[in-house]
Amino acid sequence: MSDESKAHRNIGISAHIDSGKTTLTERILFYTGRIKSIHDVRGKDGVGAKMDSMDLEREKGITIQSAATFCRWKDAHINIIDTPGHVDFTIEVERALRVLDGGILVLCGVSGVQSQSLTVDRQMKRYNIPRLAFVNKLDRQGSNPHRVIGQLRSQLKLNAAAVQIPIGLEDSYKGVVDLIEQKAYTFDGEKGEIVVESDVPEKLKSLVEEKRLELIEKLSDVDDEIAEVFLMEEMPDTETLKAAIRRAVIACKFVPVFMGSAFKNKGVQPLLDGVVDYLPEPIEKANFALDRSKGEEPVPVSGKADDPLLALAFKLEETPFGQLTYMRIYQGTLKKGMFITNVSTRKKVKLGRIVRMHSNDMEDISEAGSGEVVAIFGVDCKSMDTFSDGSTNYVMSSMFIPEPVMSLSIKPKDKSQQGSFAKALGKFTREDPTLRVHVDTDTNESIISGMGELHLEVYVERMNREYKVECVTGPPTVNYKETVLSKQEFDWLHKKQTGGAGQFARVIGHIEPLSQEELEEHGKGNLFENMCIGTNIPPEYYASCQKGMNDAMNEGALIGAKVEGVKVVLRDGASHAVDSSDLAFRTCMAMAIRDAMRKTNSSVLEPVMDVEVTVPSEFQGDVVSGLTRRKGLIKDTTVSDDGYGVRIMAQVPLANMFGYSTEVRSQTQGKGEFTMEYVDHQAVPRAEQEELIKKYKASKEAEAAA
Repeated sequence: MSDESKAHRNIGISAHIDSGKTTLTERILFYTGRIKSIHDVRGKDGVGAKMDSMDLEREKGITIQSAATFCRWKDAHINIIDTPGHVDFTIEVERALRVLDGGILVLCGVSGVQSQSLTVDRQMKRYNIPRLAFVNKLDRQGSNPHRVIGQLRSQLKLNAAAVQIPIGLEDSYKGVVDLIEQKAYTFDGEKGEIVVESDVPEKLKSLVEEKRLELIEKLSDVDDEIAEVFLMEEMPDTETLKAAIRRAVIACKFVPVFMGSAFKNKGVQPLLDGVVDYLPEPIEKANFALDRSKGEEPVPVSGKADDPLLALAFKLEETPFGQLTYMRIYQGTLKKGMFITNVSTRKKVKLGRIVRMHSNDMEDISEAGSGEVVAIFGVDCKSMDTFSDGSTNYVMSSMFIPEPVMSLSIKPKDKSQQGSFAKALGKFTREDPTLRVHVDTDTNESIISGMGELHLEVYVERMNREYKVECVTGPPTVNYKETVLSKQEFDWLHKKQTGGAGQFARVIGHIEPLSQEELEEHGKGNLFENMCIGTNIPPEYYASCQKGMNDAMNEGALIGAKVEGVKVVLRDGASHAVDSSDLAFRTCMAMAIRDAMRKTNSSVLEPVMDVEVTVPSEFQGDVVSGLTRRKGLIKDTTVSDDGYGVRIMAQVPLANMFGYSTEVRSQTQGKGEFTMEYVDHQAVPRAEQEELIKKYKASKEAEAAA
């Protein structure tokens, strides 16, 4: 903890998209004196919110990256991380919550608990984050904070109760009444900076009594001291009540609900008081390291500044000065010029520069103590690496990383930019663990996979802006295959005479589809059977004939895809004492099979996926019809025990699954999720096959013309 400060808080502000997180952070920074003026999120005044420093964020009016800042409220030092609300950038929330000690869950007073509120709640529970709730936008038409508290209890299963009630709602919203102090607060001045304290308005006194009793009742369920007072039908004093709320919040057993309108500059200062009063000091939240020398046995982290250093690199960012690494110090002290050790690689590095972040501005500091969130330069590491002073072999546990759900093929428009393209992809994948890159071995395309279309779109745009690499994207080419449906004889002579020894080979046989027994025995590959009798084809050339078969199977006759499920039988042939060779028989066999495949009845096969969609039951009809429209075959539908959720199992061709993550979110108000897994290749409908053949021929003609 910092010496200059009596209290210290590390908090994150999280919520559903457009609930007002960044607007709230902007007000907090203004009231704590960190910024001199307030700016709008969408940057209409040409400035934009302080925490949305990326041009893309200001254009789209959304937060894309989590941003860190710090401020001082009364005698407390507060580190704040503002996180994105969009489900595509959920990893930013995940990494912020992994290193924070407390959170503010922001909810819209009109919409209440929304889909991403559910996700953020799951993330907060995963890392045992004590939290306050802030019901925002009470100046809006249709706002109802008491309904939102009901949703916190029913949908998020939280033991939540109001610690404030609003004075008026919608157009007549003026301020709040504090149920603990039993005082009314209104906000005057041009930007709400003057907090006016007064007595509770007469018309609200009965509601204050009712809601204060509800607060004590909810607390008595989780706190023995308050339960004792409550059972004796006495009223706890203010200090007892505050101490009980603090104990219950830190134990993650209670969520106090604050109210206000950040945009109208109301209710923010009492929320800051709540952060200091109820959220934990870094030392009060239990953190555990894993001892690598004892099979990753959990070890409690002391949180003391004079103990051996333990810090976690939780976020990487590329800057004009090099890689910036965000660090949370769990114990010990970071000092400029000291050597720190990456526990994973055992590499030692000297600390050249330590900074405190204020969005994209930096403030140089010489040292940082336990509990601080700082950034350092000159350290080469991955996200979630642990650093020590070299005296321990402890690592901090990593974070949960969700699997990507969507892929795009990507390549630079200009081939000369391949180097910058590879550098950008390397940097982005180090920064963001949910962004995956691989090269498809069948199509040789670079494929990027991520959490949704917006997620991938942002990286394509960033590549253009930050690396000046314009990219061409498209759905990845589906890995089609071909097979034959009937038997076809072949008798092929390959004769080529040049000066000196020529080439001569003849092969006779047939191709046919693999039988069911052969499929079960050999799988879906291809089978070569040699039924030659005598030495018309010398035995040393049999291996070349098999290689020729493999060459032919790499490119089918219909659309140039790989061929599978075919049996090739070689029965006879002819050779020449001088002109026959390995190459001659290999070429002859490949040409014979290609010719036979052109003549026989062939089929194109496409990959089919097992798709599992989980949605609330009211959206079942829309989701089923959406899957049917994508030529899906519904296999099974099961309803959850509580009747709320439905799981739909279907088989859908992969080519029809592009864009499905966006569709399922829009059909289910963001509450649906899906996974898919490869089953096998199945024949495409005849009309689709004709279309694919036409496209393949057109591309071949275009290549020939070029």
